[in-house]
Amino acid sequence: MEEPGLDKRHRDKNGEISKKHGNTLISTLRQTYGQAFAPGQPDHKKLREILHELDVASLSQLVKGLPPPPYV
Repeated sequence: MEEPGLDKRHRDKNGEISKKHGNTLISTLRQTYGQAFAPGQPDHKKLREILHELDVASLSQLVKGLPPPPYV
């Protein structure tokens, strides 16, 4: 059964809503945050790689500088 408000996410065993993992591809994140996400980075790179290269601690910090994704 799908829980309301999860927006196609799932809960971890401890009940927390799952977060993006370091092995998430940039191409996948661009589907969520738009093509402006991580400009200059290739689609095949992983989140943990660009966080390290850009010296950013988390996806949240990386996203804060972006405009909100366009709504259809």
